[in-house]
Amino acid sequence: MAAGALFSALSDAEPMGAVLFGLAAIACGAFAAHGTLVRPRLTADFHGISTRTMSGTVKLDWAQARVRLRTTRRLGRDGVTLEIDGDDHLVVLGWLELGEDPRDVLDVLSALRARS
Repeated sequence: MAAGALFSALSDAEPMGAVLFGLAAIACGAFAAHGTLVRPRLTADFHGISTRTMSGTVKLDWAQARVRLRTTRRLGRDGVTLEIDGDDHLVVLGWLELGEDPRDVLDVLSALRARS
């Protein structure tokens, strides 16, 4: 019933409103697909780090990878991101991509690096 009401509202709406609604729906679908397809974004083991992107997986040995935290202040809030810098790649991961606080992830990565 809700889908029928939505379709009825869209068909009676102005054409520009329907176009904007369609673009918003496509954008939401693209963000959802991206979030689903590139999970997990970061994996690490004793050999190195792997990051997934839409173009593929980037694997770096511990000797190649430089991992650091970057803190930025925007609108009165501190944002912490984890930067993984390799030969030709820079990957910036925040809390949303990691699912954890980047500071905690850096601690785990440092422990893995020390054991390798």
